[in-house]
Amino acid sequence: MKLENIIVHEVGPRDGLQVEKTCVPLEEKIRWIDGILGSGIDIIQLGSFVNPEKVPQMADTDKLFAHYASVDKKGVVLSGLVLNEKGLERGLTCGVEMFCMGVSASETHSKKNTGMTTQEALSRIIPMAKKASAEGKKVQVSIQSAFGCGFEGPVPAERVLGIAKEYLANDITNISLADTAGHAQPAQVEELFGALKEMNPGVQLACHFHNTYGLGLANCYAALKTGVTSFESAFGGLGGCPFTKLPAGNVSTEDLVHSLQRMGIRRDIKLERLLDVARQVSAFFGRELPGFILKSGSIVDFKKD
Repeated sequence: MKLENIIVHEVGPRDGLQVEKTCVPLEEKIRWIDGILGSGIDIIQLGSFVNPEKVPQMADTDKLFAHYASVDKKGVVLSGLVLNEKGLERGLTCGVEMFCMGVSASETHSKKNTGMTTQEALSRIIPMAKKASAEGKKVQVSIQSAFGCGFEGPVPAERVLGIAKEYLANDITNISLADTAGHAQPAQVEELFGALKEMNPGVQLACHFHNTYGLGLANCYAALKTGVTSFESAFGGLGGCPFTKLPAGNVSTEDLVHSLQRMGIRRDIKLERLLDVARQVSAFFGRELPGFILKSGSIVDFKKD
C-alpha cells in the first residue's frame, strides 16, 4: 500500500446532517461544500436519495447535485447514497458520479433502515450496483453494522464475510465496512479487514467509523495498518444513523486529516479550510461540535519536516 494513495471521503453533508433536527438551507449547504472543494479532499457525499418525509434533511439532494453539475469541482468526486432502485434512478438523472449503497449485517437495523431483511436488500443492491457500473459510474458497496449492532449486540464475522462473498462473486470489489453503531475496537477492525483481504487480495477497502465510544480514530489507524485506503468522515464529527439505537457522530474530518498529517500522510490537504467549514457549521447550529482539532488547533508543523 502506498500511503500517498489514501483517500478521504467527506460525508458531512449526508451522514453528518441526517440526524439534525434543524434543517440546513440549500444555500448554507452549498457554502460549506464550496469550502471543502479545493481543500484536497478526494470525495464529497452531497446527500442521500431517500424519502424526504423520513429524512427531511435530505430533501434537497437532487438540487445539490444539479447545482454542482455546472461548477468547477476541482477534481473532487461527488458521491450519493442510494437505498433502492428509485433512489438509483434519481441519482442517475441528476449526475451522481459515485454511488454508495449497501446492506446491514444486522437484521434489526436493516428492517429499521430500509424495511427489508438483509437478504432482501442484498438481492436488490447487487443488480443496482451492476446497473450503476454499466452506466459508467463509480460504485462502492458497504456492509453496515459490520462490527456490532445497538439492537442485537455483537454481529458474527461470518455474517459480514458472507455478504462480502456475495459482492465479490458478482465482481463488486470496492467494499466499505461501516461501524454504524460505533461498537468496533481496533483488534476487531484488523481481524475483519484482514479476513476480507484474504478473500480477495485485490479488493478496494473503505471504512466508516462512528465515535460512539471514543474509538473512532484508533479504529481508523487499525484499518490503515490492514491496508484500508479510503476513509469516510464528517466535518466537526457530526452525524449518526437515525435508525440505529444510539446515533453518534462520525470521526471528525479535521481530526482524521490532522492524525494522518502527523504521520506524514496527505500533507496536501489544506486543514485550515476544513477547520473553517467546521467553524461555520458550529456557528449555524449554535453549539460546540465533537471534533477535537476544532477546539485545540493543529500542532502539525510542515516546516520541520
